[in-house]
Amino acid sequence: MAADYDEVRSDVKESQESSLEALKSANAPDARSVVLDLDQADGLDQDGPGGEFIWEELTVHVIPQANDEFTCYSCFLVRHRSRIAREKDGHAYCIECEG
Repeated sequence: MAADYDEVRSDVKESQESSLEALKSANAPDARSVVLDLDQADGLDQDGPGGEFIWEELTVHVIPQANDEFTCYSCFLVRHRSRIAREKDGHAYCIECEG
């Protein structure tokens, strides 16, 4: 006798049907109540993510571009002049962007 391996097993089929019935009978909130709950939660979160507002100053040391460096016009990374692949209209492009 040939077996149909594509057919769903009976025990799996029963569990799928029972879980579907359980989902249908569950008291799930409707879409409007979920939207209202989200709007109310957004109104409570005034301080920022995590509920706290951090007042810190970040200090960044900016190093100016050296004479032997250029900024690639494609990726905007500062590279050494030996990495120039081509210059066009006064803009330099690095080897990685051209390659």
